[in-house]
Amino acid sequence: MIELRQVSKAFSGSTRYAVDRLTLAVPSGRTCVLIGPSGCGKTTTLRMINRLIEPTSGRILVEGEDVMKVDPVGLRRRIGYVIQQIGLFPHMTIAENVGTVPRLLGWPKAKIKNRVEEMLRLVGLDPAEFLARHPRHLSGGQRQRVGVARALAADPPVMLMDEPFGAVDPVVRARLQGEFVAILRRLGKTVVFVTHDIDEAVRMGDLVAIMDEGRLVQFGPPDRLLAGPKNAFVADFVGADRALKRLALITAGAAAEPGAAPESAPTIGEEASLRDVLALLLAQNADAARVVDAAGRPKGALTLAAIRRAAAAPAVNDAADEAAAGPRAACTAPAAPPSWPA
Repeated sequence: MIELRQVSKAFSGSTRYAVDRLTLAVPSGRTCVLIGPSGCGKTTTLRMINRLIEPTSGRILVEGEDVMKVDPVGLRRRIGYVIQQIGLFPHMTIAENVGTVPRLLGWPKAKIKNRVEEMLRLVGLDPAEFLARHPRHLSGGQRQRVGVARALAADPPVMLMDEPFGAVDPVVRARLQGEFVAILRRLGKTVVFVTHDIDEAVRMGDLVAIMDEGRLVQFGPPDRLLAGPKNAFVADFVGADRALKRLALITAGAAAEPGAAPESAPTIGEEASLRDVLALLLAQNADAARVVDAAGRPKGALTLAAIRRAAAAPAVNDAADEAAAGPRAACTAPAAPPSWPA
């Protein structure tokens, strides 16, 4: 678990806090996305977790341990860190890049070699093809995969990801998002993920924290934020198409209703989102789709009316997710930043 308790950060010379008394908790094995406009404090918050930036006040706990009471270098070696620029060492091979932290931790060479190959396979890169290459020989998407493999190499329980897919093209980006959210959840990592893209936040996050001017504005599962924006700022930020965004969170299999679709109805897999089903129905001028499982067995039917009902349904409240937001002191009026010596 990652906990932030009344965490603030004021930079010297600033007239306001970059982060103002932020309180939230990320349960173990969950992904929390920090999102908000430029300058809202999301990247500052991320970097305080591994002490690349020191907090001005408050406490940050990683797995129950106060980060200010441990060696920062040791802390960072226990936390995976992925950034937009990737930061691969250009003079090192891919094998050497991925093995960086295990090597610093003193792992035996044979164990490092096995781990590097395992991580490359995990992110979809063939070790035989990529181990001896250098970063300059890779595409942007391949370099990003190597960056994630490197961050996972020492099996850290916590991952910090700062706009990791921002430098790749939209098609590759969508594919990487889907692949890596599946990997991180399968591995049970606790993740804090920074983005400015609400579609990416909805796709990647189990929990989403919307920030503005250093303060937490709303926190909860994506479906709840889309279904019930707390105020005009959140409603504007998540967009007028938030009903469509909610459809992306629901699979066809989960929403399929008993019964058979007309013979002329298009067929779609149960893992497709309702947003995909809606796009298919509109493209084919159809009123219903046949939903099938991976083996092609029928799972039911989906109609336009059923999709409308799903889009309008209230979000399910989860007390555990609500508790993770912590006290609402983070949303009180901001205090004045400290006075700095001349």
